[in-house]
Amino acid sequence: MSQHNIFREQELIITRTFKAPKNLVFKAWSEAERLEQWWGPKGFSLLVEHLEFHPEDVFHYCIQSPDDLKMWGKFVYKTIEPNTKIVFLNSFTDENANTIRAPFSETWPLEMYNKLTFEETNGNTTIQLHISPYNASEAEVNTFGENHENMEIGFTGTFDRLEDYLLKN
Repeated sequence: MSQHNIFREQELIITRTFKAPKNLVFKAWSEAERLEQWWGPKGFSLLVEHLEFHPEDVFHYCIQSPDDLKMWGKFVYKTIEPNTKIVFLNSFTDENANTIRAPFSETWPLEMYNKLTFEETNGNTTIQLHISPYNASEAEVNTFGENHENMEIGFTGTFDRLEDYLLKN
């Protein structure tokens, strides 16, 4: 992955600490049956269409809103270091895993670079998620930058769901 394709000037960094060991937090990100219990906005359900957790493999999923709106997406894994780091490209897709435009914006980046790190201290795990536009046009980079607050709100809800899941497991 070429460094020049990642637009770090618009990078969004989200950090969250969970009361759980990092091996459990890592499993929550890497196993289909665990992802189905928490990935996506509050009130949404998740269908894992396909998950192969290896570099260059794919997590293809559908999130569904309470009013039956469906949105498909995928992660293409680039780097996996167990209990330490996951790097993946994320995009919206159709049901066949073909990358498509986001349903809410014609200028949303087609792909986003994500680096997720895990660090444990005294039984608590801090994750840090770095998200940047990848192979994006200037308009896409700007749209991404203008939507940091919305993304932070969305990830707060998703990470609240992860926290609830971890407390039960």
